[in-house]
Amino acid sequence: MTTPSLVTMVRRAFAGETKLPRGSVLVVAVSGGPDSMALFDVAQRIAPGFDIHLHAHGVDHGLREGASAELDLAAAFAESVRVPFGRTCVHVGSGSNLQARARQARYAALAAVARQLGAQAIATAHHADDRAETVLMRLLRGAGPRGLAVLPPRAPLATLATTEGLDTIELVRPMLRARRSDVLAHLTRRRIQFASDPSNHDPRYLRARVRRELLPLLEALGPGIVRHLEALADELSVDRGAAIASNFPLPRTTEQKLRDLARSRSKTARVWLPGGLVAAVADNAAKPRASSRA
Repeated sequence: MTTPSLVTMVRRAFAGETKLPRGSVLVVAVSGGPDSMALFDVAQRIAPGFDIHLHAHGVDHGLREGASAELDLAAAFAESVRVPFGRTCVHVGSGSNLQARARQARYAALAAVARQLGAQAIATAHHADDRAETVLMRLLRGAGPRGLAVLPPRAPLATLATTEGLDTIELVRPMLRARRSDVLAHLTRRRIQFASDPSNHDPRYLRARVRRELLPLLEALGPGIVRHLEALADELSVDRGAAIASNFPLPRTTEQKLRDLARSRSKTARVWLPGGLVAAVADNAAKPRASSRA
């Protein structure tokens, strides 16, 4: 079976689970690293076909001397493809939970830019391997089902940044169905330059050890582990409350249809539920809702 190209996978996301209205403004978060540079390249290629207007933006946390040069690399690429590029410098003080605080500052900065540009969404370059790593990290920390519903294809930005007035801005992840190998293959094929963040290999950080030690071991034991963890996160992300599953146990086929509906965000698809209910995607909601049959 031939693996789809990264362009094909992102195009499917643009047409499906991360679909935005035509004419939308999309801010692509770019760091200069391999994942974000791959997303940036693919997005600038396919966005015009969806009538999506791109802006690229990078955030310098002031934590590494090389970060500014990495954003210079992204800026040069943006200029070469004629996509507007901006950057924000933030200050993250030393102390505990450094990566979490840096992530919060990054989302807050991106949120401010999105609001200024009138953007409907911010795109980040998370992929399937990132999601699998996050599930494993949450398991190691004792998370329950709700805590394992990580990195969905789209989520309200208001849940990730403390900035007010973010109700209409979403975080989308168009590369979520791609593997890290798909990303690296695209970069090689397109000869796109990128930078490497040394913190990704620093064993002081749990994610680095999960990425370099735990996940390779699990893949050796079960080659499909990344897709299994991805499916688990998908299943736990579905709003079962909307399907009143606690009152009406659902057949597995119906649960799968609900997951497909949540991914596609189709405004015309319907899933028939017990109790005279129908699940449909609301115009102003990120997840399916259940309503009584007319």
